[in-house]
Amino acid sequence: MSQPREIAAGATYLITRRVLRRHLLFRPDAAITQLLLYSLAVSTRRFGIEVHALCAMSTHLHLVVTDTMGVLPRFLQFFHRIVALGTKVLRTWEGPVWDHEATSVVRLLTRAAVVEKIAYVLANPVAAGLVRHAREWPGAKVDVDELGCGVLRALRPAAYLDPKNPQWPEEVALTLALPPAIEQDGGDGFRCEVAAELERHEARAREEVERQGMRVLGAERARNVSPYERATSFEALRGRNPTFAVGREQGDAWRIAAAAVRAFRASYRAALERWRGGVRGAVFPSGTWWMRTFHGASVTDVVFTV
Repeated sequence: MSQPREIAAGATYLITRRVLRRHLLFRPDAAITQLLLYSLAVSTRRFGIEVHALCAMSTHLHLVVTDTMGVLPRFLQFFHRIVALGTKVLRTWEGPVWDHEATSVVRLLTRAAVVEKIAYVLANPVAAGLVRHAREWPGAKVDVDELGCGVLRALRPAAYLDPKNPQWPEEVALTLALPPAIEQDGGDGFRCEVAAELERHEARAREEVERQGMRVLGAERARNVSPYERATSFEALRGRNPTFAVGREQGDAWRIAAAAVRAFRASYRAALERWRGGVRGAVFPSGTWWMRTFHGASVTDVVFTV
């Protein structure tokens, strides 16, 4: 059984989901980029999700978003379903698109965590040895100068989506938002911070590629690899999947956040034990999602501060 997760309105997350067995189904061609951007724009509008950063790799997808309404599971279910079904049509693919591992959802609790994780997301193609600079990646992505001010646009894909259904407009636009932790300070300083962090990631990645004697694949070759092949680079399996991040300089922030997570889980388990014992008046902690949504359980207004 997985650990209970607090779903809080206004929380910012790094979200990662991987393609089945590292197949290159999201190869960065025009059709898959159109599908990903369109699906993201429609899904975020439907569930009040603000998008801050995006990078679609051939084998996985990274997003940094804020869940303004506290409905993140609904958004992920809807978005991932559209992407999977559209990909099946585009790639004439039989079977699952997404890996069987659960989606990684990491709550970003500090400004530093937001800056570091966005830079990490944007640097992914460089770290993978695919391009020398993040801006060269041809797939669906956000560039540093677009953070908090850019607009991503896409026409409705011809694959899978019914043009007669009004929930699928002909064209969509997704305006990128500043994360809540950044809004009060404005975007210029934030973009400079991310740019500096991204440059650090890129330099380290290029050094590692050179150390291993590898050659950068390049954008053109990345566009033309077979989507049915699988990535062959080494990747550690079943590593730790963190619940939250506070940035490299953790200090007291990590201890406070960890204590809040433990308190939420303890309160949740105690309420669940009472519920299983037949006590339908059991009160679950604020941020409880599944029991409140699908079983109508009561939830307290007390929030565990992180």
